[in-house]
Parts: sequence; C-alpha cells; structure tokens
Amino acid sequence: MKTILIFCVLMMASLGAIAAPPLTPAQEARVQELVQETLLKHPEILAAAAEKLDQQSAQADREQLKTVLTQQTDFLFNDPNSPRMGAAHPRLTLVVFTDYNCPYCKKFDPYLAKIVAKYPDVAVVFKFLPYRAESSVTAARDALTVWRAHPAQFIRFNDILMAKKGYHDDASIAEAKKKAAVVVDKPDEQSLETLKKSLAIAQQLGIQGTPATLIGDEMLAGWVPYEQFDAMVSDALKKQ
Repeated sequence: MKTILIFCVLMMASLGAIAAPPLTPAQEARVQELVQETLLKHPEILAAAAEKLDQQSAQADREQLKTVLTQQTDFLFNDPNSPRMGAAHPRLTLVVFTDYNCPYCKKFDPYLAKIVAKYPDVAVVFKFLPYRAESSVTAARDALTVWRAHPAQFIRFNDILMAKKGYHDDASIAEAKKKAAVVVDKPDEQSLETLKKSLAIAQQLGIQGTPATLIGDEMLAGWVPYEQFDAMVSDALKKQ
C-alpha cells in the first residue's frame, strides 16, 4: 500500500508539473480516475515500481554496511574486550549480535561451535545487544567480565546461559556462574562501555533484533536453519 501511494503521488506530481494552465477540480478528478484505470489495467507498473524501490533500498543497506565496516573495523573484529572463539588468525570472522534472553539466539548459538569446528579458518566474535529486560543487561555484563578476567571460562558460561529456556533472573544467572565455576562476583565497568559501543554500532547497521550475524560483507538477520547458515559461511570463505 505504501508503495502504491508513493507511485500515485509521484505520477500526480508529474502530471501537475507539466499541466498549464492549472487543472480545474473537475480535471484533477478526471486525472485521478485515469491513474486508477491505468493501474488496474497495467498492474505490472506497480510491480516494477516496487521492485525498483526494493533494489534502491537494498543498495542503500549495502552501502551503509560497507561504510560501517570501514569505520568500525577494529571494534567489530579486533576488540579485546569482546569474547571470541575459533581461529587465532582467521580468514573469515563472523560477528554475532546476540541476547541471552532471546529464544532465537538460544537456537542459533549452538551453530557457532559447529561452524568453528568445521572451518578451522573461521573465528566468531560475540557482541551483546541486551534488548530484552534488565536481566539481558546483567547476563551480558557478567559474560563480558568473565571474558576479560578468565577467558577460558567464557564458552562454558555462555553455553549454560544460552541453554536456559525463557528469561533469566538473578537466581538463574547465579546458578549459571556456579555451574560454570565462574569466580567473578560482579561486572566490571568496561563491560558497560562495551555494551554501549555494541548498541551504537548495531544502530548504525540498522539491526532491529537478535540474532544478527555479520558474514563477510553480508548481514544475516534472524535465525535460519543450520544448513543455510553453513552454506553462507562456506560461500563467504570462498570470497576471501
């Protein structure tokens, strides 16, 4: 509907611009009728207009992604305060924006270990977007603090947090620490700064939900089956 309205407005504007002298109310009404008749007889006009708008939008998204990748390379791929796993010197680094309270993140997270096991040249960087409740912030800050203080404990802690069904609370986060043998009692200040930076970058990238995964020069929005994710990683590796 939005596309139709835009198209009709543009068409009316064009007709109005070339009309001289100005149209009378009766003539304007007739022009509107002609526009409607034309669109009904030739619906392919709207399809072509919609396709053109989609192409322009996709191109704008690609250009914005390229700009952010250029400007934020260090934080996205090399930030020492962001957890990572996989290759020490990767050919391809995946950047996963995630949330410990997101049900689709919980489904997607196990894929990451499978990918780095299958592809020795791939690394994964975790960026937390605490979009869901206060416990998203608490869990993310604890995870970031664990990474900074005891990086070897991070994956175990991450896996336990992701395994819980439903939302976390203080008790479930404390239980995850216990199970993972985490020794950090409270989050450090750097964890908050890292979260703020991740949220700012996500906004620049146009990310509206989690999970969102940067694969090469493409952004995968949401959850997909493992086979599709695996194929995307394989294709991205071939481009490196």
